[in-house]
Parts: sequence; structure tokens; C-alpha cells
Amino acid sequence: MPAITSAHILEQVEKLAPDLIRFVQEAVRIPSLPGHEQEFQGFLAGRLLELGMKVTVSRIRREALAGHPAFCQDEIPFEQRLNVMGRWPGRGDGRSLILNGHADVVSPGAEELWSDSPWSGKLRDGRIYGRGSTDMKGGLAAAVYAMESLRQLGYEPGGDVILQSVVGEESGGCGTLAAIIDGCRADAAIIMEPTRLQLAHVQSGALTFRLTVPGRAVHACMRHQGVSAIEKFYAVLQALNAFDARRHREHRHEAYPDPGQVAPISVGKISAGDWPSTVPDRLVAEGRFGVFPGENIAAAKAAFETLLGETAGADEWLAEHPPVVEWVEGQFEPGKTAPDAPILTVLGEAHREVMGEAARRTGVTYGSDLRLFTNYAAMPAVLYGPGDVLHAHVVDESIAVTEVVQAAKILALAIVRWCGGGAGEEEG
Repeated sequence: MPAITSAHILEQVEKLAPDLIRFVQEAVRIPSLPGHEQEFQGFLAGRLLELGMKVTVSRIRREALAGHPAFCQDEIPFEQRLNVMGRWPGRGDGRSLILNGHADVVSPGAEELWSDSPWSGKLRDGRIYGRGSTDMKGGLAAAVYAMESLRQLGYEPGGDVILQSVVGEESGGCGTLAAIIDGCRADAAIIMEPTRLQLAHVQSGALTFRLTVPGRAVHACMRHQGVSAIEKFYAVLQALNAFDARRHREHRHEAYPDPGQVAPISVGKISAGDWPSTVPDRLVAEGRFGVFPGENIAAAKAAFETLLGETAGADEWLAEHPPVVEWVEGQFEPGKTAPDAPILTVLGEAHREVMGEAARRTGVTYGSDLRLFTNYAAMPAVLYGPGDVLHAHVVDESIAVTEVVQAAKILALAIVRWCGGGAGEEEG
């Protein structure tokens, strides 16, 4: 069989582009909220079987994860949390590669705010709309069709190509962690998160906190005889904002173009009071505490708790009734791959061939499964995929079809260049 050239690969992906677009639409139309990813995982497993891959569907067991230092308790039942893995066995003379993506999507929120159903998968003006289109079913689909294109060309990889569709990424990474604990390894991993086709080899950490601020209840008509937990929290919030700004002045990282946006602190949820005419005696705030690349998790937590102690000590009421912090749910450590890692070079070359320019290298400000590969599997990993994180987790989430197709082309080239191999024997 003639050698498979880059031109052949790019042409084959282009031929399959209409099928790829339909696949993304079908994927978006299957809701896969946390704990309810089963239908989507079955859909994806069926497609991988059609490709002739060796497919494994495994149930994630909480007892296998609970003692691991990277385990995050997200309070989602484990009974039906399923990982899907498709393995394309190599000939044994090349490097292996994991293509990793997550099946779970965040809640669409108030559906009446969407222009169409969050699960419409509607194609409009060159974009596919729906929850999960960007984060990250577009990326998963690009990987599937990269492999489909290569198989149709008769390519046989030198090393194994493994596609992982995992669950639980949005709330701590239990799916990828389970795969690592089960022993799934490769020479490198590409995680198809929405990076606008930039090479993101560094990620910040993100720790979820719950902060309880006490007050003293009294009838609202006697407000000044009570202590409002809301007003006391305001002082804490001001201290957190100042702390965030100070940390960003003290930390710098070359992978982040905006030095003020590397590891933000943000309060995302507040609950206080139980009656309009009662001064609230308790406020609970939940948020995320960003951790800088290379920063020690224990030291970061200690700095956060020290700040709370200092803030409380400066207030007469809080000094006697200090806020209480709990570290809950997602606890994402930072992670990084060395900038000279060969997978970055190979993926960057594939990017240049398709896009006509060098791939930009960057860091991301959010937690991801990259840190599980780098910190607990000793594997180089890179985030690289279609879509923009600004379009994730929002009303009318969408992704450009041209970028999905470009990603499929780049991933196909990267598989060949990383895994080696070539055209198989002609039948007959």
C-alpha cells in the first residue's frame, strides 16, 4: 500500500467533515449531567466499536479512589458512573498516546434564557449550539474522527492509541483518576479541552472552599443589638479581594500573558438569613481559591487560613467568633509539563502544518485533568482542543465547526507523527 502522506490525511478529514459535524450535534443532544453520563457513554462506545477499536466500559468504584490523595468527594453517587476507553493496538514499534476527554457537562441553568433548547445541537451560522458543545464534546468528536480518517486510509499505528471518555472532570476528576489507578498509561496524553487550538502545558490549581461567618440574630427593628453575618462577611470579602491582588503581584509565570489572571480567588455562592425581619446569624459562602503553578497545596491553604485569622483578629466580633473554612468538593492541584517535552514539539508541528503558523503556548487558569497525568502518572500531558473556554458554562454555549475540523486534522497528523507506524498490508 502506498505511503500515507499529510495531504492524504488532511483530505480524508475534510471528506468526513459533514459526518463529524453531525456527530457533534448528536453528542450535544444527549444530556450528560454529572452522574447521568451513561447514555452518552453508550453512544460513544458504540461509535468506537464501529471503528473496530477494543472498547472497555468500566464502572468507577468509590472504594478504589477514596484513599488516593487526588480524590475529590463531589457527593455524586457512584453507582452508574462509567468510563469508556477505546484502544487502537499498535504494532509495537512506536510511542503510545492517550486522547482524553470528559463526558460530563455542567447544568444549563435556566433553560428559558437559551435561544433554543440547551440540548438542541442546532447548527447556525457555522456554529453548533448546546451545552457541552465547547466543553468538551467538540474536542472528543475531533479525536474520534481523527482516528476514523486514519483507519479509512489504512493506517496502522506503531504504538497504541487510546481514547478515553471519562466522567467527573467538572467536579474533581474521578474518571481520569480511576483510569490511572487502573494502570492505564501511555508515553503522552493530549486532553482535548477548549484551548482555541493553543498548547496549554501548564494549569493553575483550584480549591473549592466553604466559609461560614457567624453573626447574632435579633429582630430587625433592633438591628444594632444584633450582628449581621452579611455585614461581617463584607469585611472578609474585601480582605479576599486584596489578598488575590497581592498574590498576583508576588507570583509570575511566563506561560500566562495576563499576570493578574493566573489563579483567581472568587466567591460564587452565598446563603444567609432565614427571615426578612431577622438580622442573619449565619452566612455560608462557597468559592474557588486559585493555586499558582508550582505552589504547594498545603502552603496555599495555610496562607488562606492565615488571612482569615488576621481578618477576624482585626474585628471585635469576629475575633471572638471566627469564620470557619472547609475544603470541599473539587480540589484541583496545579500541574505542568516541561516546555521541552517531545509531545509539545510534535503537536506544535502538526498545528503549524494545518494552520500555517506556530501554535501559541500558554497556561490555563482553571483546574483540569492534566494535573492527574503529570502529578500521579508521571506522563507529559497537554491541553489542546477546539473552542474557547469563554464559551463554556454559559447560556447559548457554542463551537465553530471550522475549528472542530481543524482540530481533527491536527490530531490525526499528531497521532501519525507521535505513534509512528504507517500503511498496513493490502488485503488479498
